[in-house]
Amino acid sequence: MKQTQRLDKILAHVGIGSRSELKRLAKEGAIYVNGAKVKDSGMQVNPDKDIIQVNGETVRYREFVYLMMNKPQGVVSATEDNRDRTVVDLLDTAYAPFEVFPVGRLDKDTEGFLLLTNDGKLAHNLLSPRKHVPKTYFAKVEWEVTEKDIEAFSHGVTLDDGYETLPGILKILSVGNEANGVLSEIELTIMEGKFHQVKRMFQAVGKRVAYLKRVSMGPLALDPNLALGQVRELTDEELTALRNAHEFQN
Repeated sequence: MKQTQRLDKILAHVGIGSRSELKRLAKEGAIYVNGAKVKDSGMQVNPDKDIIQVNGETVRYREFVYLMMNKPQGVVSATEDNRDRTVVDLLDTAYAPFEVFPVGRLDKDTEGFLLLTNDGKLAHNLLSPRKHVPKTYFAKVEWEVTEKDIEAFSHGVTLDDGYETLPGILKILSVGNEANGVLSEIELTIMEGKFHQVKRMFQAVGKRVAYLKRVSMGPLALDPNLALGQVRELTDEELTALRNAHEFQN
């Protein structure tokens, strides 16, 4: 990003107003840069160094935003959909100018960790099959998950379309009797993101996933304080971990 940009472009990017609205605000004396009243909303400023104020409020400029969501069931991982609510619909309107998008997807009936950003380069690194970014899921599986399944997953299984998955790390958390039969609770870490992959991996060993939640992606774990549908920005530490993780290096 170049050091200086047009002031109206910066303010429009963070949702202050359109260029015509910003031109009006400048005429009204509502915009200041470094304590000086702005007459030309098209002036060049450095958003990293110059102090920009509109109507007495200091503007925090940032090119990218990074959001962690605890995705609920019933919403789709998309920016728009003709039938269903999307994860973007759950966001505060303050994020609308940034045009964020979900990094990858979770099925409509899957809950848990979802990253949203407008940083295309980071998203590409996270989604690239060559990066082998680990994704960990918690699942409730109908019928007993066994050591035999752990062994099968450790070598990779053949999906219904003939695709051979990469090895996955399967952990059995508990196995118990429910009213409708045996239910196993497991944790599974995979390095891919094929369509319905976790469900199809269990189908390959004759079992069915009844509940699925993603608990981590790369170095980031779902914040336990985030209720379903809630969103928060990544901390500086989390963003640094994401950028520095060896999986995401070019």
